[in-house]
Parts: sequence; C-alpha cells; structure tokens
Amino acid sequence: MGVTCVSQMPVAEGKSVQQTVELLTRKLEMLGAEKQGTFCVDCETYHTAASTLGSQGQAGKLMYVMHNSEYPLSCFALFENGPCLVADTNFDVLMVKLKGFFQSAKASKIETRGTRYQYCDFLVKVGTVTMGPSARGISVEVEYGPCVVASDCWSLLLEFLQSFLGSHTPGAPAVFGSRHDAVYSPADTMVQYMELFNKIRKQQQILWMGRDLERTSSLSCNFSQYPT
Repeated sequence: MGVTCVSQMPVAEGKSVQQTVELLTRKLEMLGAEKQGTFCVDCETYHTAASTLGSQGQAGKLMYVMHNSEYPLSCFALFENGPCLVADTNFDVLMVKLKGFFQSAKASKIETRGTRYQYCDFLVKVGTVTMGPSARGISVEVEYGPCVVASDCWSLLLEFLQSFLGSHTPGAPAVFGSRHDAVYSPADTMVQYMELFNKIRKQQQILWMGRDLERTSSLSCNFSQYPT
C-alpha cells in the first residue's frame, strides 16, 4: 500500500448524504477515474469493564476494534491514545472471552461503505458513514500508491484532493506529523478512520443535544400558556 489521507466531506447545502456522494463520484468519473469494486471499514467500541476499575475512581479506557475490507485477514485494535494492535480475524472471538475486562458499548457500531475508484496512481474511496440504519456522514479516502513516506508525497496528494474536493480539501492528517519520515502502514490508515468516526459521533451527540434543548424549550413555552 501507499500513503493514505482519510477525511470527512460535509453534506452539500440542500442535498442529502446520498446526493452528495453521487456528486463526488460524478466528479471523479469526469476526471477519468474508473470503478474498482467496493470497500467497507467498520468500528466497534469497547470500554473497560466496571469490575476492573477498582474503588480508586479510575477512568475507564476505550478500545476500538476495526476491520477494513482491504485487509480481510486482519483485525485492528486501537487503544485510546495508545498503540494499534494488528491481529488476525479470530481477535473478535477473543473479545468475547475478554468480556470480563472489556465490554462492548451499546449501539457503538459505526461503518463506512462505498465504491473504490482508480485514477492513475491514486486509489479513491468515497463512502457513506452509517450508525445503525441512518446515514451520518461521508468519508473520503485517497491513497497514493507509489510512495510509502508521507513527507515525500503530501504535496501531490493535496493537489489531487483539491481537484475534486475544492474548498473542502483537508489539511495533513495528524498521523503524518508523528510519522513524518517513517514508512506508512495500514495501522496509520485505521487511526485516521478511528478519528473520523469519533468526530462524526461527537457531531451527532451535539445534534441530539440541540434537538433535546429545542424540545424542552418548546414544552416550556406550551406550559407557560396555561394559567397558574
């Protein structure tokens, strides 16, 4: 694999998630990109079991178990602010046996699915991010195949991203800063997806909180109409 940049594409004004995805893929096809199958990246969150925290008021840690269709024989376990463990697919079975230490967070499954496009030396994946049955965002992954060192090809990646993302072109991923001159690895891509998924989760939490406040405000206004 080469060097990869993963980013979020905002939904176009007046458009749905699916319509924005179609606009993006149409731009790619106009550039000359060709479809090369589909892809899927998923993530499930686990938190430290309460029984292991003791009575010292320790904060629980999170672990993200992820899969990427580009690596069908591997499973990635990413610890919060920690390392990324790359294991075989049987790791999922191991997590069931470790339920005394790590427990799956309710409704934590999040994934992105979409189409792969090949354009010269670039592999582009535009996906719809879903939580449960609902679309929550858009992911864009661009990989430059001939290079394995981020500092050697970021300017080229940036130029290509600008060609179809325009003003929504992202900055350099944080992982590039920590591995500026190191050989890029699949784990670096999974770290970017973990950050993207967490960003979308937080956006949804803010949205839900805003709706709850609106509902509460509406109820207060309705009650104020009645005499006391």
